[in-house]
Amino acid sequence: MEEFLLFVVVGFLAQAVDGALGMAYGVISSTTLLAFGVPPAHASAAVHAAELFTTAASGSAHLYHRNIDWKLFRLLAPFGIIGGCLGAFILTSVDGSVMKPFVTTYLALVGAWLVARSFRKIPSNPVHGAIVAPLGAAGGFMDAVGGGGWGPIVTTGLLGAGAPPRYVIGTVNASEFLITLAVSLTFLIALLTGHWSEAGDLISNLSAVAGLVVGGLFAAPLAGYFVKTMSETFLLRLVGILIMLLAGWQTAQLSGWL
Repeated sequence: MEEFLLFVVVGFLAQAVDGALGMAYGVISSTTLLAFGVPPAHASAAVHAAELFTTAASGSAHLYHRNIDWKLFRLLAPFGIIGGCLGAFILTSVDGSVMKPFVTTYLALVGAWLVARSFRKIPSNPVHGAIVAPLGAAGGFMDAVGGGGWGPIVTTGLLGAGAPPRYVIGTVNASEFLITLAVSLTFLIALLTGHWSEAGDLISNLSAVAGLVVGGLFAAPLAGYFVKTMSETFLLRLVGILIMLLAGWQTAQLSGWL
């Protein structure tokens, strides 16, 4: 019960930040799971299972508030799906203990990037379509491998290219549901076909998944409102520091210091 309540809080905070910034639900949730000793593939599968619910709710909120650029959505989603499926296939093909240091390093770098990003003011300009495909593929791949990465890579990339923040965040949140669905189906296929040899104790993480879902669903309807009212700078710094601290905890565990 204590674990469930903890992940309710984690899911709520992660989705609140994700709704406001278009990033961080997967990164915060997967970093927390990894810090509790969950293998990388299990953490990613658990987070994506929870995101099936939260991304649907968050995307609906952004749809209601008209925060979605549909032209960008049609360019972004297909490449994100391709990258996500490839990342999930690779993650289920290797030993989790081998992947964990790389995933931890990646998450720490994402956290540092979010903090650095908070000190930059990027003007809004039309985004060039040529950057959308590689951003989508890279974001989908890292989202599957790291359990989070779609938002940090795609949102920051599009903002860096000068796209309007409101429509970037709304579109990235809305398209994330399709990427999450594709990654989850890839994990399921790997499980059913026997490709994922380490999937045996995945059921032990159901309490964490349930907590992430419940917490995320409470916060998700507020996403469209958050994007209009909350300080991007404050939230970017907060989540970046949190991720780096959690990644540091994981590093200490891997090094035998804890």
